[in-house]
Amino acid sequence: MAGVGKLLKQAQKMQRGVEALQGELEAKEIDVTSGGGAVKIKINGNGKFLSLELDPELLKEDSKFVADTILGAVQEAATKSKEFNEAEMQKVTSAFPMPGFM
Repeated sequence: MAGVGKLLKQAQKMQRGVEALQGELEAKEIDVTSGGGAVKIKINGNGKFLSLELDPELLKEDSKFVADTILGAVQEAATKSKEFNEAEMQKVTSAFPMPGFM
């Protein structure tokens, strides 16, 4: 049963690492710019959108173009946040191999 105790300690250590990472992800800000700088989005590592800035000149364009530009920026921001989150989580969890679980 000594193996089970060691396994539990590893799981607890990994849990603490994941909890610490959650705070880091919340604080990490990712900037995304689209449309030649007409749309600027700030998103954190957990996927929470923090800000959206639009160049007033963009709003003078055709509404479909404006919508497509904003949508593209939002999608890119979400993708970058997800990729960052997954990469950071992989770093934490891969450091603790759990036999039978991975």
